[in-house]
Amino acid sequence: MMLQVEKLEVSYGNIQALHGISFHVNEGEIVTLIGANGAGKTTTLYAIARLMPPEAPRVTAGDIRFQGQSILHTPAHAVVQNLHLALCPEGRRIFGNLTVMENLVLATYARDKEADLEAEYQRIFRLFPRLRERSSQRSDTLSGGEQQMLAVGRALMTGCRILLLDEPSMGLAPVLKYELFRTLKQLNEEGMTILLVEQNAKLALDLAHRGYVLDTGNIVMEGTRAELQGSPEIRKAYLGG
Repeated sequence: MMLQVEKLEVSYGNIQALHGISFHVNEGEIVTLIGANGAGKTTTLYAIARLMPPEAPRVTAGDIRFQGQSILHTPAHAVVQNLHLALCPEGRRIFGNLTVMENLVLATYARDKEADLEAEYQRIFRLFPRLRERSSQRSDTLSGGEQQMLAVGRALMTGCRILLLDEPSMGLAPVLKYELFRTLKQLNEEGMTILLVEQNAKLALDLAHRGYVLDTGNIVMEGTRAELQGSPEIRKAYLGG
């Protein structure tokens, strides 16, 4: 088991956002968290990535374990550098005044000196050929889909073993959504473990091996892709019938 969340309670000030949720992600899996806006999906990712206040949540109970070790007292930079866990946040948050290549280079700050970074840049460009074409272009001039590709590429350049993705399809045209998700499937087939938060439940369940449903800070359902896709409640609430 790579990642385990155990009875996690999280608050923003006096407002409790998560009410004792538990789930796990095995190595090599794609696991998705689905639910309505405000259900606690992004809060969960922020807690795992150990982002600091004021933006980030405060864990009040429970535990987060990575490969069997608690990471509750691990600072965010060490989560990336030592645990090789990377968050690709909602809204992309790329550095718009920097070029595509400069964004990718920045993500390597914590890499080992022995890492073959040139080979990894080329891997990113194979995964996202548009980034190669625009490598010297300012990032704020990219389309929304290209910016999302850059955000994922930047996370991969940290050398991560598990990728946390927050709403990667948001604002993308349908053709770019499917292109991005095909790339995520390829990454998983190459060994990447992925925890996916995605508003488009159909897209998420088509990709994931397993999933959990969050509702107002509680996990109300879990199952394999087939079990969730076959659930009348899930079809009615999230899959359009």
